[in-house]
Amino acid sequence: MGHTGTDADVIVAGAGPTGLMLACELRLAGVDVVVVERLPARTGESRAGGIHSRTLEVLDQRGILDRFLAEGEPQPVGHFSGLYLDFDESESRHPYPLMILQSAVERLLEERAAELGVRVRRSAAVSAVGQDADGVTVGLETADGAAELRARYLVGCDGGRSTVRKLAGIGFPGTEATMTALIGDVELPGLPEDYVWVRRTPGGDYSAIAFQPGWYRVITSEYDRVADRDEPATFELLRESLVRVAGSDFGMRAPRWVSRFNDAARQADRYRSGRVLLAGDAAHIHFPAGGQGLNMGVQDAVNLGWKLASVVRGDAPEGLLDSYHDERHPVGERVLHNTRAQAALARPGAATDALREVFGSLMVFDDVNRVLRHMLTALDVRYPVDGDHPMEGRRVFDADLKTDEGVVGVYQLLHGGRPVLLDLCGGAGLAAVAAGWAGRVDLVAARAEDELWPVPPVGEVPAPAALLVRPDGHVAWAAEAGGEPDTAALRAALTTWFGPALAG
Repeated sequence: MGHTGTDADVIVAGAGPTGLMLACELRLAGVDVVVVERLPARTGESRAGGIHSRTLEVLDQRGILDRFLAEGEPQPVGHFSGLYLDFDESESRHPYPLMILQSAVERLLEERAAELGVRVRRSAAVSAVGQDADGVTVGLETADGAAELRARYLVGCDGGRSTVRKLAGIGFPGTEATMTALIGDVELPGLPEDYVWVRRTPGGDYSAIAFQPGWYRVITSEYDRVADRDEPATFELLRESLVRVAGSDFGMRAPRWVSRFNDAARQADRYRSGRVLLAGDAAHIHFPAGGQGLNMGVQDAVNLGWKLASVVRGDAPEGLLDSYHDERHPVGERVLHNTRAQAALARPGAATDALREVFGSLMVFDDVNRVLRHMLTALDVRYPVDGDHPMEGRRVFDADLKTDEGVVGVYQLLHGGRPVLLDLCGGAGLAAVAAGWAGRVDLVAARAEDELWPVPPVGEVPAPAALLVRPDGHVAWAAEAGGEPDTAALRAALTTWFGPALAG
């Protein structure tokens, strides 16, 4: 869907998980997108190492989850600052964290992007951004010299030091680092057989996680030691840090890569500035406690993708893009808040040891475990929408539905990235309303197999009579079981999220 005077509808800066997922979402919706990436190739670095339940559901919604399950390893438990969390199998079809390296996530998403026809331009660093009433001009520094691309919109998915964010003049307030952590994938032939995955010491903590046979991900955290962020992270620095906190380097050898992170926490004060938007680490950085960063970025992309595509296609007004900030900024705030808490719980010292013991004793209670579990997995996220039904604003459960073609799950109906109006009561009025959005919203008549659907953190609720599911899997409107669907409210929801009804 090219436009006169543009090279693409949307330019995505950054080919990490967020940028690639966004590009896939846009292309699935028929939008012409090009990804620009400063690096010449994937590096193999894998800061992130896991995918939580809600992100697994998002991948399931697009029909590509099996690729990730084939390369990852489900884990029986999660953790909050190293304190174990249990999961509830009734809340999701995927009630577990999946251990999978970020490098594998990026490779699988890039393969998916290629299948959809996404163009990825590497060795192309953003150097200038200019926007006007009609679009955005992006200056690039490439291996062949300076270049320019023109698009209707630009999305910065270019990491915590985002050039796009800086050039767009978007503020990035937050708190400074108070510690330094080093991370690397190495061999540890001298690691004790009885090693537990994380150990706290008076100088900090360290962990060694076996991702592959013979290889360990080593992480050391030293508090009140703040390194210059421009100082290269080296194997020798990692070895020295491990000796300081563990008393041994366990024969560390053969590094694959080494990097550094800290507990600085910052968030963009706005996720949109005109035709420039931010997602992933470009919009928020935080201490990587609980493995939430990659997950939040992918969920940013899925929230933004269908909205941006609707605006580009002309189906919805540009104001729809403001809902991206309204919905995702509070989610980012909450993650920064809980990771600050986890960083505080990880600090060495007798006072923190006591606090961890008390906190851990509370986590054995189901209600406490549930709150923290939902916080980390994002299963409890509720976006602000009009309506009082407990499902509205929340992600829909992948319930089984009986249709004329057989039994299907709700997520199977979302594989095309289109909104779905589910008629679960045979209401003739729904089809009449849906006709105004023909071609934009899929109407599916079905019967719910289960009488109760899980809705974290509410609990189980009666299967609705009907519901409108957005492409990101969140419910825009729902009708109570046994009642007559409010078609006026349905029309309002359809107009809000998918633009005005077709004329005539």
